[in-house]
Amino acid sequence: RIQAPVPGRNYVGIEVPNSRTSVVRLRPILEGESFNKVGKPLAIALGRDVSGQPVIADLSRMPHLLIAGATGSGKSVCITSIAACLAMNNAPEDLRLVMIDSKMVELIRYNGLPHLLGKVETDINRIMGVLRWVVVEMEHRYRLLEGARARDIDVYNRRAASRKENSRALPRIVVLIDELADLMMNAPDQTEHNLVRLAQMARATGI
Repeated sequence: RIQAPVPGRNYVGIEVPNSRTSVVRLRPILEGESFNKVGKPLAIALGRDVSGQPVIADLSRMPHLLIAGATGSGKSVCITSIAACLAMNNAPEDLRLVMIDSKMVELIRYNGLPHLLGKVETDINRIMGVLRWVVVEMEHRYRLLEGARARDIDVYNRRAASRKENSRALPRIVVLIDELADLMMNAPDQTEHNLVRLAQMARATGI
């Protein structure tokens, strides 16, 4: 890549690949100061930039993420590391994970994790049912927010904590889908309808 000019300098920058590559590992980033400094429950480690600095993101600011790439380029490894970040950063009562893996090999290892809602779904009919359930849960949460006159899940949970006896805090829900392209081929209408609704509306409800 060529960057002309380099910001703040009167140079043209030409990116040259390193002669020796190095493996980027997850643990040093999670233990580093920049990850802890983010201080957000949905902080995720994405890797290192070209100068070797950790790249940290807040999933709640995104609030949805599509990982694209050729076969074997590491999409599933990225999803696995995101799930590890979320599980390490949050207790099961604060965060629940919904995992969908039509390939049946990558996310299966997470079965038994206390954060999981149900099990890792691999069957196409059950996957459609799970996506419909997430949409229904979103609508139910909107009714709860309306009843509490709260504009998002953070306000709702703060009020629930102050009125301990009646309401309980809502956990955030993160939906992880491996092999979305496979779902779109097998059941395009249902998959797209549910995902578009969630992508447009689910952020305020903590999904």
